[in-house]
Formats: sequence, C-alpha cells, structure tokens
Amino acid sequence: MAVSDVSSSSPFVRALAPIVATDDELRNMLAEAVLPPLLPALAYTTGDMSLLRDELRPDPSLAALPQGGLTEEQQAEVRRLALDALARFRDAGSRPAPAPSDDDLLRIMEFAVGGAGMAEYLPLLEEELAHRGEDRRAPGWRLDEVAPGTDLRVAVIGAGMSGLLAAHRLQQAGVPFVVFEKNDDVGGTWYENAYPGCRVDNPNHNYSYSFAQRHDWPAHFSTQDVLHRYFDDCAEAFDLRRHIRFGTEVVAATWSDEEQCWTVELATGESVRADAVISAVGQLNRPSLPDIPGRASFAGPAFHTARWDPTVDLRGKRVAVIGTGASAVQVIPEIAPLVGELVVFQRTPPWLAPTPDYHEEVASELRWLYDHVPSYSEFNRFCIFWHMGDGVLANVRVEEGWSSPDGGSVGAANEVVRQMLGMYLGAEFADRPDLLAAVTPSYPPGAKRMLRDNGVWAGTLKRDNVRLVSTPIREITPAGIVDVGGEAHDVDVIVYGTGFHASKFLTPMTVRGRGGIDLHEHWAGEPRAYLGITVPGFPNLFCLYGPNTNIVVNGSIVYFSECGVRYILGCLRLLLASGHAALDVRREVHDRFNEQVDAENGRMAWGASDVNAWYKNASGRISQNWPFTLLEYWQRTLRPDPDDYAFL
Repeated sequence: MAVSDVSSSSPFVRALAPIVATDDELRNMLAEAVLPPLLPALAYTTGDMSLLRDELRPDPSLAALPQGGLTEEQQAEVRRLALDALARFRDAGSRPAPAPSDDDLLRIMEFAVGGAGMAEYLPLLEEELAHRGEDRRAPGWRLDEVAPGTDLRVAVIGAGMSGLLAAHRLQQAGVPFVVFEKNDDVGGTWYENAYPGCRVDNPNHNYSYSFAQRHDWPAHFSTQDVLHRYFDDCAEAFDLRRHIRFGTEVVAATWSDEEQCWTVELATGESVRADAVISAVGQLNRPSLPDIPGRASFAGPAFHTARWDPTVDLRGKRVAVIGTGASAVQVIPEIAPLVGELVVFQRTPPWLAPTPDYHEEVASELRWLYDHVPSYSEFNRFCIFWHMGDGVLANVRVEEGWSSPDGGSVGAANEVVRQMLGMYLGAEFADRPDLLAAVTPSYPPGAKRMLRDNGVWAGTLKRDNVRLVSTPIREITPAGIVDVGGEAHDVDVIVYGTGFHASKFLTPMTVRGRGGIDLHEHWAGEPRAYLGITVPGFPNLFCLYGPNTNIVVNGSIVYFSECGVRYILGCLRLLLASGHAALDVRREVHDRFNEQVDAENGRMAWGASDVNAWYKNASGRISQNWPFTLLEYWQRTLRPDPDDYAFL
C-alpha cells in the first residue's frame, strides 16, 4: 500500500504524501524532530529493526529533559540513522512495510519508552496507533441491529469535550440523543475560560481525541482559542451541532420507577423525557470564590478568572490576584506588564515543572515530519502518554518505611523529583533569596497540582511593579485587601484565581433516582461512583469526568473520557440486548470498588499529605483522583460486566 493511500480516522489529517524531499531538505527537517519516538516510528514503518540500537535507547529517568535526555552525540546519531532510513523509504516509493508482528511491536514500544515489561500495553498501543486508519474505540454496533424497533433516547448534559465525545459515539451507534448546553457554543471549559494566557498544560498530541488527531497544531501547548476552535471543528466535522440545544440549562433530572425513564427539566420550564442521561458537565465548571469577610464590599471591579471581564481595562491599574494555582500562574505573567501595580496573594506555592517549549510554536519542519512519516505522530502521542502517565506514577507513590524529616517527600523517587524541582526553583530565583523562600513548597511533589513553567513565573515575580504576599488575608474592604498582619493593600481591581467547586459533582442540578432519593443527599458531601460512571439507585445515569477520574501526573482527561464513553456505550448495548428498560450498578460492586480507590489514594502523595488541594472534598477524602494506572482504567472500561448490574 502506498503511503498516499493510508487513511486516518481523523477528519483533520490528510493522507500521508510520498516523500520527494532531497537529502539536504530531509536533514533540515530532522533538525527540528522530536527524537525519542523517531526511530521507533521508522522501525515500525520500514520494518528495519536494526534502527533500535541499545546505545540510543532513551533513559526513562531523563524523559522530562529536552529530547528525552539524549546526549548531543546520541542525537546526532539518531538523526543520521533517520536520514538514511527516510532516504531509503523515499527511494523505494514511500511504501510502508507490513504491520510488524506482536513481538516486533513490543520491542519497538519498549524501545520508545526506554523500558521493559510492556506486553500488557500492546492492545492499547494498537488502539492508539490505528495504523490502518481505523477508529478502534468506535461502538462497532448500531441500535437497529442489536434491538430493531426499540425506542431508546439519551439526554447528554454539556457540550464540552466529554459531551461532544458522547454525542459522536451515540451518533455512530444510531442511538437518538439530544445535547443540552447552557452556553451559546461548544467547548465547555475552553469556551468559558478566556482569561489572558489561558492554555492547556498537556501537549496537544495527548490533549485531543484519538480519532481526531491533528498534525498542524500551531503550538506545543495550545492556547484557549485554539482548543475552542478544535472542539468547534469537531462539532462541525462530525455533524453534531444539529443535536445540540444551546443556551439551555438543565436544572433537574428525575427517575420514574413506574415509567422506567428520566424526566429532564430545563430552566425554560420545559420537561424532556429520556431513557438514559449522560452527565458531561465536568468537574471544573463552577467557579469557587473564597469565603473572605467583606468580599462583597469591594468598590471596584472583581471577577473570577473563569468569568473574565474583558470590559475592565487593567492598564495602569492597581490589581490584586488572589491565588497562585493553575489559572493564576497563567494570567499573572500576561497582565503584569500592563498594570501599574500587581499584588499577588499566595496561600500555598505550587511546584513548577520546567517546560522550555510551553509557549513555543511547533516548527514547520516538525509539522512536515508528522505529515510525511507514517506513525511518527502516533508514536509521539504514545511516548507522551507513557512519560506523562504510567511511566511516572511511581514518582508520587508512598514508599513504605520512608521517612522525610520535614514531610516534603513520600518516597525515594518522590524525593528525587523534589530535589530536581527544587534545583529549578533555586536557579530561577538565585538572585532573589527572599522570593525563593516564599515560592518553594514544603509539601511532596504531586500532593497538589504541579504547574508548567518556562521561566516566566520567576521573571514576573521579580518585576518592580509586582509584589508577592504570603501573609494570609484577613478581610476585603471597599478600598482593597487587608492581611492578617494588618497591612492594607489598596487596589482598583481584584481577580480571583481561586479554583472551582470540583468536588460538588452535578451541581447545581437536582437529581432524583429510585424511590425519589436525592443524589446530593445520598452523597452527603462524599461523591462516589463505580468507575466514576455509575451510582447505585440511579439507573441509566452515567457520569463523565465523574468522581475519582481526575489525573494528577498521569495522562489526559480526554483519554479518560474516551474510555468512559466506550463503557457507557457498552452499557447501552448491554441494556438493549437484554430487553430490559434499565440497569443499576450493584451496591456491593460500587462499594468494593470505592474501598479499593480510597486505599490506593492513601498510598499516593495527594492522599498522604495534609496540604490543601482541590483533589479533596470538605471531609478530606480524595474524591477526585484516579490512583491506579491508565492501563487499568482502559482494561476496566473495555466492556461492562453484566454481573456488575441489576436489570430492571
């Protein structure tokens, strides 16, 4: 098969074109290549396993370094081998070799990640590579084939990343559905969060649908406008907009034991019947404002980063930003050059992961390689998946018997990470020991969300017009903010970078299940779900990005949503094939699963540390995070087990 005939499931990836570039042109392209996935991709494409030389195997402990920690000599040799392989591939007509055997694929994969024991990941890699252009996560069934004549209608709440994904899969399965979206456009968090500097902290290859990849991302980490456009393009490409009711907020959903269906109530007063409901409202969609005395008394403009007010001109103003979490660390460097004075109130400093290319554009030469080297983009995606996922999970796991005098680490691997991140902060703030003391965390890496930085944070805090205040806030007055030391900080504008009500799932909707039980009363502040998806007593209700499906150091929420949607479609197929009206997860199955989750979360940095974090609910339970491997979630959600459910 010629490369030009190779297809892709993505509407945004054209068929790979045959290579006609000269050797010199190829050499220029390779100068911009991401090297760790390059030789594995070429071995896969050409069948030349001799490219996988032991002396060029990436060291997994150096994966976070530029080019995977390869030395200059190793990099030069990788490029030399790649040039020879690409020239031979070009001269032979750009015809890829047959798909490798499982043994060869395992060898390629283990070389790519610099490790061994990857056999369990083979099916997942095959799914991720989709080397024949197939979308292996598609339902593979249709309602009219499984249960002809059956009336099954699904209501999806939310048209963000997860909601669009659910809509696409339902459409593929021929299941009638409607999507209710409170906003006027798709995109969810990437529509609502439009503050200056807003961008994703996950590489584009990882933070995108497996079936809708792009080779033309303009930057390594997309800005808000690019991601919003991506989800808008997906809605158009998959013909989803006609199923979405925009500007329509769901206020309640009630299960009827008699009719075995849901009634979805809208803010307009309208009621809609649905046989199943998929909640795709996410976790980070309800801004949290701090309970500070006098907050309502402030006389000037005040707003949350997620509700950014573009009509407020910050130029020359005295501005306070409360918080140094993900949003604040992005917005502060953007507005600092504009304002007259910027006061940053910090409760807990974040750990910063050095990311030199965080704001950099993708070189045109690298985009060319993605467009012309079969499987290169896919292997790059897998390397990111591994090195941001299961490959680093051990770095935040509690080591039995480990003792850290200051509580700053939970194990030997975690201590190494702490030392490395501490060295980065030490270098960034070497000329400002006063700031270094204030910005260095005392808690273990991974206990709170780690943030990306390319040097702009230190540069911003060192500006003459920026002050970092670590003294807690006592009150807010009409004129500004007063700290507990009694110092008044008069400002013109207050920006709240104070996060979201992450643990208040499905709020502010009222959801009533069997026997009229209220979901929020049932949870009583302790949200739980089986696999983050189903809750006992709430038949045919499915959650995406539900309890305990957030990731800390490992992976992308897009991956979790793809796994979750496949599971939900599997549940719907199971229901249709059974001839029953509803399925309800068995309580003992749900409870056993949550016991396992709680136990494992206690063995992770975020569960062992007492530092404040949005991963925890009001009682201190980790209600957000998935503590196991990404592989395990994939395995658990491949298909539902009928024994886990009662059929009604």
